Amino acid sequence: MLLHFLAPASLQQPVVLAWSTVFVAVCLQALPFLVLGVALSAAISTLVPPSFFTRALPRRPALAVPVAGVAGVVLPGCECASVPVAGSLVRRGVTPAAALAFLLAAPAINPVVLVATAVAFPGQPEMVAARFLASLGVALVMGWLWTLLGRSEWLQLARLPAAAPGLSRLAGFREAMAHDLVHAGGFLVVGGAAAATLGVLVPRSWLEQVAASPVLAVLVLAALAVLLAICSEADAFVAASLTSFSLTARLAFLVVGPAVDVKLIALQAGTFGRGFALRFAPVTFGVAVLLAVGVGAVLL
Repeated sequence: MLLHFLAPASLQQPVVLAWSTVFVAVCLQALPFLVLGVALSAAISTLVPPSFFTRALPRRPALAVPVAGVAGVVLPGCECASVPVAGSLVRRGVTPAAALAFLLAAPAINPVVLVATAVAFPGQPEMVAARFLASLGVALVMGWLWTLLGRSEWLQLARLPAAAPGLSRLAGFREAMAHDLVHAGGFLVVGGAAAATLGVLVPRSWLEQVAASPVLAVLVLAALAVLLAICSEADAFVAASLTSFSLTARLAFLVVGPAVDVKLIALQAGTFGRGFALRFAPVTFGVAVLLAVGVGAVLL
Protein backbone atom coordinates (compact mmCIF):
# COMPACT_ATOMS: atom_id res chain seq x y z
CA MET A 1 0.00 0.00 0.00
CA LEU A 2 2.85 2.39 0.82
CA LEU A 3 4.44 1.79 -2.61
CA HIS A 4 1.10 2.51 -4.24
CA PHE A 5 1.30 6.11 -2.99
CA LEU A 6 5.08 6.70 -3.02
CA ALA A 7 6.07 4.97 -6.27
CA PRO A 8 2.99 3.85 -8.21
CA ALA A 9 4.99 3.34 -11.42
CA SER A 10 7.10 0.65 -9.76
CA LEU A 11 4.02 -1.52 -9.34
CA GLN A 12 3.56 -1.61 -13.11
CA GLN A 13 7.00 -3.04 -13.84
CA PRO A 14 6.87 -6.44 -15.62
CA VAL A 15 8.86 -8.16 -12.87
CA VAL A 16 6.54 -6.84 -10.17
CA LEU A 17 3.46 -7.83 -12.15
CA ALA A 18 4.87 -11.31 -12.75
CA TRP A 19 5.73 -11.68 -9.04
CA SER A 20 2.28 -10.62 -7.91
CA THR A 21 0.63 -12.94 -10.44
CA VAL A 22 2.61 -15.96 -9.25
CA PHE A 23 2.11 -15.07 -5.58
CA VAL A 24 -1.65 -14.69 -5.92
CA ALA A 25 -1.89 -17.84 -8.06
CA VAL A 26 0.03 -19.97 -5.54
CA CYS A 27 -2.00 -18.70 -2.60
CA LEU A 28 -5.36 -18.97 -4.36
CA GLN A 29 -4.56 -22.48 -5.61
CA ALA A 30 -3.57 -23.63 -2.17
CA LEU A 31 -6.14 -21.81 -0.02
CA PRO A 32 -9.19 -24.02 -0.72
CA PHE A 33 -7.20 -27.14 0.06
CA LEU A 34 -5.66 -25.54 3.12
CA VAL A 35 -9.18 -24.79 4.38
CA LEU A 36 -10.14 -28.40 3.64
CA GLY A 37 -7.13 -29.66 5.55
CA VAL A 38 -7.78 -27.36 8.49
CA ALA A 39 -11.42 -28.48 8.61
CA LEU A 40 -10.38 -32.13 8.58
CA SER A 41 -7.75 -31.44 11.23
CA ALA A 42 -10.29 -29.71 13.48
CA ALA A 43 -12.77 -32.54 12.95
CA ILE A 44 -10.17 -35.14 13.85
CA SER A 45 -9.10 -33.28 16.98
CA THR A 46 -12.59 -32.50 18.29
CA LEU A 47 -15.10 -34.94 16.82
CA VAL A 48 -13.26 -38.23 16.32
CA PRO A 49 -12.56 -40.29 19.45
CA PRO A 50 -8.91 -41.35 19.93
CA SER A 51 -9.95 -45.00 20.08
CA PHE A 52 -10.88 -44.85 16.38
CA PHE A 53 -7.25 -44.54 15.30
CA THR A 54 -6.03 -47.29 17.59
CA ARG A 55 -8.58 -49.60 15.97
CA ALA A 56 -8.01 -48.44 12.38
CA LEU A 57 -4.21 -48.65 12.32
CA PRO A 58 -1.97 -51.59 13.20
CA ARG A 59 -0.12 -51.15 16.46
CA ARG A 60 3.28 -51.85 14.94
CA PRO A 61 4.60 -48.68 13.22
CA ALA A 62 6.16 -50.71 10.40
CA LEU A 63 2.70 -52.03 9.48
CA ALA A 64 0.87 -48.77 10.18
CA VAL A 65 3.01 -46.94 7.59
CA PRO A 66 1.68 -48.75 4.47
CA VAL A 67 -1.90 -48.61 5.78
CA ALA A 68 -1.63 -44.84 6.30
CA GLY A 69 0.11 -44.39 2.96
CA VAL A 70 -2.61 -46.20 1.03
CA ALA A 71 -5.22 -44.22 2.99
CA GLY A 72 -3.87 -41.12 1.25
CA VAL A 73 -5.74 -42.26 -1.87
CA VAL A 74 -9.08 -41.23 -0.38
CA LEU A 75 -8.23 -37.55 0.36
CA PRO A 76 -8.64 -35.39 -2.77
CA GLY A 77 -6.47 -32.50 -1.62
CA CYS A 78 -3.01 -31.04 -2.06
CA GLU A 79 -0.02 -30.83 0.25
CA CYS A 80 -1.50 -27.80 2.02
CA ALA A 81 -4.38 -29.97 3.23
CA SER A 82 -2.24 -32.91 4.30
CA VAL A 83 0.04 -31.01 6.71
CA PRO A 84 -2.59 -29.93 9.28
CA VAL A 85 -4.29 -33.32 9.02
CA ALA A 86 -1.00 -35.11 9.73
CA GLY A 87 -0.38 -32.81 12.69
CA SER A 88 -3.81 -33.60 14.06
CA LEU A 89 -3.22 -37.32 13.64
CA VAL A 90 -0.02 -37.12 15.71
CA ARG A 91 -1.88 -35.19 18.43
CA ARG A 92 -4.48 -37.96 18.50
CA GLY A 93 -1.87 -40.59 19.22
CA VAL A 94 -1.13 -41.89 15.72
CA THR A 95 2.51 -42.92 15.38
CA PRO A 96 4.46 -40.14 13.60
CA ALA A 97 5.75 -42.58 10.98
CA ALA A 98 2.19 -43.35 9.85
CA ALA A 99 1.15 -39.67 9.95
CA LEU A 100 4.16 -38.69 7.82
CA ALA A 101 3.41 -41.46 5.32
CA PHE A 102 -0.12 -40.09 5.01
CA LEU A 103 1.23 -36.53 4.70
CA LEU A 104 3.36 -37.52 1.68
CA ALA A 105 0.89 -39.90 0.03
CA ALA A 106 -2.33 -37.88 0.22
CA PRO A 107 -1.36 -35.02 -2.14
CA ALA A 108 0.37 -37.28 -4.65
CA ILE A 109 -1.77 -40.40 -5.21
CA ASN A 110 -5.34 -39.24 -4.67
CA PRO A 111 -7.82 -39.69 -7.57
CA VAL A 112 -7.93 -35.99 -8.48
CA VAL A 113 -4.16 -35.86 -9.02
CA LEU A 114 -4.05 -39.12 -10.95
CA VAL A 115 -6.91 -38.07 -13.25
CA ALA A 116 -5.23 -34.69 -13.82
CA THR A 117 -2.00 -36.50 -14.72
CA ALA A 118 -3.85 -38.73 -17.18
CA VAL A 119 -5.44 -35.68 -18.82
CA ALA A 120 -2.12 -33.83 -18.99
CA PHE A 121 -0.36 -36.84 -20.55
CA PRO A 122 -2.98 -38.29 -22.94
CA GLY A 123 -2.17 -41.72 -24.34
CA GLN A 124 0.60 -42.23 -21.75
CA PRO A 125 -0.90 -44.32 -18.93
CA GLU A 126 2.62 -45.34 -17.92
CA MET A 127 3.14 -41.77 -16.66
CA VAL A 128 0.19 -42.12 -14.30
CA ALA A 129 1.41 -45.50 -13.07
CA ALA A 130 4.96 -44.18 -12.62
CA ARG A 131 3.74 -41.20 -10.60
CA PHE A 132 1.57 -43.40 -8.39
CA LEU A 133 4.30 -45.96 -7.68
CA ALA A 134 7.12 -43.47 -7.14
CA SER A 135 5.04 -41.17 -4.90
CA LEU A 136 3.68 -44.04 -2.81
CA GLY A 137 7.23 -45.35 -2.54
CA VAL A 138 8.42 -42.00 -1.18
CA ALA A 139 5.68 -42.05 1.47
CA LEU A 140 6.50 -45.60 2.56
CA VAL A 141 10.28 -45.14 2.59
CA MET A 142 10.07 -41.92 4.61
CA GLY A 143 7.63 -43.51 7.05
CA TRP A 144 9.89 -46.50 7.57
CA LEU A 145 12.96 -44.27 7.85
CA TRP A 146 11.22 -42.35 10.63
CA THR A 147 10.44 -45.66 12.34
CA LEU A 148 14.14 -46.52 12.29
CA LEU A 149 15.80 -43.14 12.81
CA GLY A 150 13.19 -40.59 13.91
CA ARG A 151 13.19 -39.04 17.38
CA SER A 152 10.20 -37.67 19.22
CA GLU A 153 12.09 -34.52 20.27
CA TRP A 154 12.39 -33.53 16.60
CA LEU A 155 8.62 -32.96 16.55
CA GLN A 156 7.57 -29.69 18.16
CA LEU A 157 3.84 -29.56 17.45
CA ALA A 158 2.23 -26.13 17.60
CA ARG A 159 0.13 -25.86 20.74
CA LEU A 160 -3.61 -25.65 20.35
CA PRO A 161 -5.62 -23.34 22.61
CA ALA A 162 -7.17 -25.10 25.58
CA ALA A 163 -10.88 -25.71 25.17
CA ALA A 164 -13.09 -23.65 27.44
CA PRO A 165 -14.97 -25.63 30.13
CA GLY A 166 -18.38 -26.77 28.96
CA LEU A 167 -17.61 -26.00 25.31
CA SER A 168 -19.66 -28.06 22.88
CA ARG A 169 -17.98 -30.20 20.24
CA LEU A 170 -19.23 -27.92 17.48
CA ALA A 171 -17.90 -24.81 19.22
CA GLY A 172 -14.60 -26.60 19.85
CA PHE A 173 -14.45 -27.51 16.17
CA ARG A 174 -14.92 -23.86 15.17
CA GLU A 175 -12.24 -22.64 17.59
CA ALA A 176 -9.72 -25.27 16.51
CA MET A 177 -10.37 -24.53 12.83
CA ALA A 178 -9.97 -20.76 13.31
CA HIS A 179 -6.71 -21.25 15.23
CA ASP A 180 -5.21 -23.64 12.67
CA LEU A 181 -6.31 -21.52 9.71
CA VAL A 182 -4.64 -18.38 11.05
CA HIS A 183 -1.52 -20.31 12.05
CA ALA A 184 -1.09 -22.28 8.81
CA GLY A 185 -2.27 -19.41 6.60
CA GLY A 186 0.63 -17.24 7.72
CA PHE A 187 3.13 -19.87 6.65
CA LEU A 188 1.29 -20.33 3.36
CA VAL A 189 1.78 -16.60 2.63
CA VAL A 190 5.50 -16.89 3.43
CA GLY A 191 5.86 -19.93 1.18
CA GLY A 192 3.86 -18.28 -1.61
CA ALA A 193 6.05 -15.18 -1.49
CA ALA A 194 9.19 -17.33 -1.67
CA ALA A 195 7.80 -19.32 -4.60
CA ALA A 196 6.88 -16.13 -6.46
CA THR A 197 10.29 -14.54 -5.86
CA LEU A 198 12.16 -17.60 -7.06
CA GLY A 199 9.75 -18.31 -9.90
CA VAL A 200 10.28 -14.98 -11.64
CA LEU A 201 14.08 -15.24 -11.32
CA VAL A 202 14.44 -18.58 -13.16
CA PRO A 203 14.81 -17.84 -16.91
CA ARG A 204 13.12 -20.30 -19.27
CA SER A 205 16.05 -20.17 -21.72
CA TRP A 206 18.33 -21.57 -19.00
CA LEU A 207 15.99 -24.52 -18.52
CA GLU A 208 16.11 -25.36 -22.21
CA GLN A 209 19.90 -25.44 -22.19
CA VAL A 210 20.15 -27.99 -19.39
CA ALA A 211 17.41 -30.28 -20.75
CA ALA A 212 19.92 -32.02 -22.99
CA SER A 213 21.81 -33.49 -20.00
CA PRO A 214 19.86 -36.41 -18.41
CA VAL A 215 21.36 -35.89 -14.95
CA LEU A 216 21.07 -32.11 -14.98
CA ALA A 217 17.55 -32.31 -16.39
CA VAL A 218 16.36 -34.44 -13.45
CA LEU A 219 18.08 -32.29 -10.85
CA VAL A 220 16.93 -29.00 -12.37
CA LEU A 221 13.27 -30.04 -12.65
CA ALA A 222 13.38 -31.49 -9.13
CA ALA A 223 14.77 -28.21 -7.82
CA LEU A 224 12.25 -26.26 -9.89
CA ALA A 225 9.41 -28.27 -8.32
CA VAL A 226 10.66 -27.18 -4.89
CA LEU A 227 10.89 -23.53 -5.89
CA LEU A 228 7.69 -23.11 -7.89
CA ALA A 229 5.46 -24.78 -5.26
CA ILE A 230 2.68 -25.65 -7.70
CA CYS A 231 -0.39 -27.36 -6.26
CA SER A 232 -0.38 -31.11 -6.95
CA GLU A 233 -3.69 -30.84 -8.79
CA ALA A 234 -2.08 -28.51 -11.36
CA ASP A 235 1.57 -29.57 -11.59
CA ALA A 236 0.97 -32.26 -14.24
CA PHE A 237 -0.04 -29.64 -16.78
CA VAL A 238 3.13 -27.66 -16.08
CA ALA A 239 5.22 -30.83 -16.43
CA ALA A 240 3.49 -31.72 -19.70
CA SER A 241 4.40 -28.31 -21.12
CA LEU A 242 8.13 -28.90 -20.51
CA THR A 243 8.45 -30.90 -23.72
CA SER A 244 12.20 -30.38 -24.07
CA PHE A 245 12.76 -32.54 -20.97
CA SER A 246 12.62 -36.33 -20.80
CA LEU A 247 9.66 -38.13 -19.25
CA THR A 248 11.88 -39.25 -16.37
CA ALA A 249 12.90 -35.67 -15.61
CA ARG A 250 9.26 -34.60 -15.71
CA LEU A 251 8.37 -37.51 -13.43
CA ALA A 252 10.93 -36.19 -10.93
CA PHE A 253 9.14 -32.84 -11.09
CA LEU A 254 5.81 -34.54 -10.31
CA VAL A 255 7.16 -36.71 -7.49
CA VAL A 256 9.26 -34.07 -5.74
CA GLY A 257 6.71 -31.23 -5.88
CA PRO A 258 3.98 -32.71 -3.62
CA ALA A 259 6.63 -33.96 -1.18
CA VAL A 260 9.00 -30.97 -0.93
CA ASP A 261 8.36 -27.37 -1.96
CA VAL A 262 8.95 -24.01 -0.32
CA LYS A 263 5.39 -23.47 0.89
CA LEU A 264 5.18 -27.07 2.14
CA ILE A 265 8.44 -26.65 4.06
CA ALA A 266 7.04 -23.47 5.60
CA LEU A 267 3.80 -25.23 6.56
CA GLN A 268 5.72 -28.17 8.05
CA ALA A 269 7.89 -25.78 10.05
CA GLY A 270 4.78 -24.11 11.40
CA THR A 271 3.07 -27.40 12.27
CA PHE A 272 5.91 -29.67 13.40
CA GLY A 273 8.71 -27.21 14.18
CA ARG A 274 11.64 -25.75 12.29
CA GLY A 275 14.02 -28.51 13.37
CA PHE A 276 11.76 -31.17 11.90
CA ALA A 277 11.44 -29.37 8.57
CA LEU A 278 15.21 -28.86 8.26
CA ARG A 279 15.76 -32.61 8.70
CA PHE A 280 12.73 -33.96 6.86
CA ALA A 281 12.81 -31.87 3.69
CA PRO A 282 16.32 -32.68 2.37
CA VAL A 283 15.98 -36.41 3.05
CA THR A 284 12.58 -36.47 1.37
CA PHE A 285 14.03 -34.62 -1.62
CA GLY A 286 16.80 -37.19 -2.04
CA VAL A 287 14.44 -40.17 -1.69
CA ALA A 288 11.96 -38.62 -4.15
CA VAL A 289 14.63 -38.01 -6.80
CA LEU A 290 16.08 -41.52 -6.48
CA LEU A 291 12.70 -43.23 -6.67
CA ALA A 292 11.56 -41.08 -9.60
CA VAL A 293 14.72 -42.00 -11.53
CA GLY A 294 14.39 -45.67 -10.62
CA VAL A 295 10.70 -45.96 -11.52
CA GLY A 296 11.22 -43.86 -14.63
CA ALA A 297 14.01 -46.15 -15.84
CA VAL A 298 11.67 -49.14 -15.57
CA LEU A 299 8.35 -47.74 -16.78
CA LEU A 300 9.30 -44.80 -19.02
